[in-house]
Amino acid sequence: MSRVERHLVFFVFRIRKMTHSKYQDLLCKPATRMANIAPFYVMDLLGRAKALEVQGREIIHMEIGEPDFPTPEPIVEAGMQALAAGRTKYTASLGFPELREAIAGFYRQRYGVDISPRRIAITPGASGALQLALGVLVDPGDEVLITDPGYPCNRNMIRLFGGNPINVPVEPDTAYQLTSELVSRHMTPATTAIMLTSPSNPTGTLVSSRDMADILEQAGGKNAAPIPRATNTPISNRQQSIGFAGKNHRRYSRGATLVVDEIYLGLVYGANVRDTPDTDAADIHSTVYAHTVDTALALSDEVFVVGGFSKYFGMTGWRLGWLVAPEAFMREIEKLAQNLYLSAPTVAQYAALAAFRPETLAILEARRREFQQRRDFLLPALQSLGFDFPVKPQGAFYLYADCGRFTQNSLSFALDLLENTGVAITPGLDFGKNASGRHVRFAYTTCMENLHRGVERLGHYLFPQRSGGG
Repeated sequence: MSRVERHLVFFVFRIRKMTHSKYQDLLCKPATRMANIAPFYVMDLLGRAKALEVQGREIIHMEIGEPDFPTPEPIVEAGMQALAAGRTKYTASLGFPELREAIAGFYRQRYGVDISPRRIAITPGASGALQLALGVLVDPGDEVLITDPGYPCNRNMIRLFGGNPINVPVEPDTAYQLTSELVSRHMTPATTAIMLTSPSNPTGTLVSSRDMADILEQAGGKNAAPIPRATNTPISNRQQSIGFAGKNHRRYSRGATLVVDEIYLGLVYGANVRDTPDTDAADIHSTVYAHTVDTALALSDEVFVVGGFSKYFGMTGWRLGWLVAPEAFMREIEKLAQNLYLSAPTVAQYAALAAFRPETLAILEARRREFQQRRDFLLPALQSLGFDFPVKPQGAFYLYADCGRFTQNSLSFALDLLENTGVAITPGLDFGKNASGRHVRFAYTTCMENLHRGVERLGHYLFPQRSGGG
């Protein structure tokens, strides 16, 4: 080692040992906003689960929201053909026209909604779509109403753009969803957007079309007329602090925009959903869409809707989503896309064209029915073990369980179950602060055999007396 190298090593060692503040100021530090970004605890659990698997343990994964099914073969073949044809250059920032037109056709066939392809932006996953929506809507200091519990990345993305996520506690009596009354109670002149997820992560519940319409009416629109507050509606401390003076106060607001995450909209089940019998690929277009519930796009042209190919279409690793937005915003969305990521993955865009073929939709509908069968097994099985479900989930592939009978610390409970049963689940702590210590999320994204074995393991551990102590 040369003299220069020795000095360099010594300098690095001294820098690492420095503790005095005047030296600390010389070191690179993360942005202050990162202090508000909480870790994703489920990823820590996944890391521990992987470590146990390396040690030879068999782990049943019910923690990650990723379908266990592979990408349908027609989509894979289309992607391979695109690669073979050398279709690997950038596309336009909003995506190539054929895919935007195909998505518009999908909305028309499945939901009976006519939207212009010009209103559709193709994005790197649904997360990219959410970034675009928030980027063009949220100014520093703006407030965005979200549910608690809710998907944690939502609040973090709001903060990234300088906004303030307003976590609204939601309970079983509203199916863990926002209502117009809750919106009225928490909305202020600073509210620029209201976020809904239907079906929801982590609860799997839906927002009914009527509730969504009521929320849209309550939110008003940009440059909306004054919205009177009912005299019997309580005013929160936060509202009082920014000028809601009394019960007869009339709120003057610019209105708020509705942003709806519909990434799970293809995965809907339940008694209020009109199921159809099995069909073959030949008549899939005439029957397959009877399973669906309404999209928010049926209510207004002024809403932002996030969609994607990850969950229903089974393309998680392809990283492809879309945003439907009011046409007046599309130039701003295009500029933001140009600066954030240039364009979505080209090969994935070509592959996704095959997602709307009849043979692909037949595969996807068979998988949707399989997810429903898993839900219909796992829900009563977990109830028999003492987990409580005040609301039956009607979509996605999650069960949000009240585990208060066993714990008030969902993180330690999830770690305990992982170590002692080999069953990996997600602590409620990931989804907010509203009773998160007594809730956990189960994802039925593994085969039925694994679900049976997972329930059996949990039963043996939680109630050893039922199995003779073993």
